[in-house]
Amino acid sequence: MAKRSALPAGADTGTASRTLIERAYAQLRDDIMSSQLPPDAKLRVEHLKARYGVGAGTLREAITRLVSDALVIAEGQRGFRVAPIAAADMMDLTRLRVHIEIDALRQSMRSGGSAWREQLHAAYAELSQLEQPLRPDRAKSWEERNTAFHEALLAGHESPWTLRLLGTLTRQSERYRRFAINLPASHRDVHAEHREIYESAIAGNELRAALALEAHIRLTAELVTRALQATPVDASSVV
Repeated sequence: MAKRSALPAGADTGTASRTLIERAYAQLRDDIMSSQLPPDAKLRVEHLKARYGVGAGTLREAITRLVSDALVIAEGQRGFRVAPIAAADMMDLTRLRVHIEIDALRQSMRSGGSAWREQLHAAYAELSQLEQPLRPDRAKSWEERNTAFHEALLAGHESPWTLRLLGTLTRQSERYRRFAINLPASHRDVHAEHREIYESAIAGNELRAALALEAHIRLTAELVTRALQATPVDASSVV
């Protein structure tokens, strides 16, 4: 595979080094999210240097950041491995998201004013353009719009710590959502789910919006759990 990173011409050495780390981190993260680096895959630094066009030190720095994100597991002297996808992990994330996000939505609806409604309307409109229908080849763009929509739902909430925690949970859930997009015959209308959440929130129907959001979050977990139980993810890959 061709090198994917390059040192910017004329850049300060320290700045250039940080830029390469950021690029390698972003590329590795995207490859993990899209399963180009599959769950449980062994990450061999010597093999990945050519793939990402960076040195071993830069690559290790990027991988260390992914360890902090819980997307990569450090195995002591044995190196690194992509974090597994597991039903139990998905359900744990889901329980936390439901508990925190539903309360944040209620608070956002109570505190948000006209600016919040305008932001939510814009985020919903942009998301709608990508999910009628929702296709696997648009998963990355959809994920960005989906994140923006869920952030807009909670933008009226005034607790910075709540929003930080939810941001972490959302990022951890992203790989599972991308996995769910590729599931065959799920008979799921994601746009209809988002429409119900949006319309209920805009109308100020707190109970209906909370129930719709909870059902939306839990359905992804249920679909992924059934798929993982039916077809366990191969853990034999080495990169």
